[in-house]
Amino acid sequence: MDWVDAVQRLRAERRPGVIVTLAMVRGHAPRNGGAKMVVSSEAVAGTVGGGNLERTAIERARTMLVEAAAEPELLTLTLSDRATTEYGVQCCGGEVTMLLEPVPVVPVVAVFGLGHVGLELARILARQPLELHLVDSREEMLAPARLGVGGTPGPRADAVATVRVHHARVPESVLADLPAGAHVLVMTHDHAEDLAICDLALRTPGIASIGLIGSRSKWARFRTQLASAGHDDAALERITTPIGIAGIRSKEPAAIAVSVAARTLQLVEATAAAAAG
Repeated sequence: MDWVDAVQRLRAERRPGVIVTLAMVRGHAPRNGGAKMVVSSEAVAGTVGGGNLERTAIERARTMLVEAAAEPELLTLTLSDRATTEYGVQCCGGEVTMLLEPVPVVPVVAVFGLGHVGLELARILARQPLELHLVDSREEMLAPARLGVGGTPGPRADAVATVRVHHARVPESVLADLPAGAHVLVMTHDHAEDLAICDLALRTPGIASIGLIGSRSKWARFRTQLASAGHDDAALERITTPIGIAGIRSKEPAAIAVSVAARTLQLVEATAAAAAG
């Protein structure tokens, strides 16, 4: 399998990997510079030459996966009969330097409600390496011009994220289509929609976190209603409200969005670390 296809498969299956590249070859080596392989926890695609150097690279790549390494590493091996390693001797006579680049699972964040706060939040999150789902029951909230399509300012105008837009009359129906590990942010214009999304999010396997915008009184009502719907205390503790980091008092939509985005990125990193550990 071509290394590009291997990376695409990892992305599609939401599994991490490491790209190993022969970055520099001095003297004789089994393969020329530029050779690549892709290492996951279960498989290897491609080859950088076999033998000791390849096995050493695979083991280091899998250690990086266990450690959830985020930064690339350089690994230099001497291919000499005087350089014995755990995986044997390779006496080609050269020296190789390999670049090991992590291919992380792309985090998924879903924003339900593209009102004032939701739109500002989408602007911030769209600049992150995410899969970003924008969901609203109101078609006008998702108008291309509002989201930055066609040269207008907006979340999609200069997005780094992969942005997926969902116009859904029943917003909670989108939950079934989200990849496992999604972080869900609930901030629609309608408290009934918010409640329905929270209810189904608690019933949907694989949701990493649920954040709800609102006041203490709103959450008190929601908590009672969700408990009546069959959710126990442990389930209700999965919903964080109000969402955001502490210490930001402004109620301006952009300020609230900064606070929510900061907390969301903290959760994304914590989830990635927990999955690796």
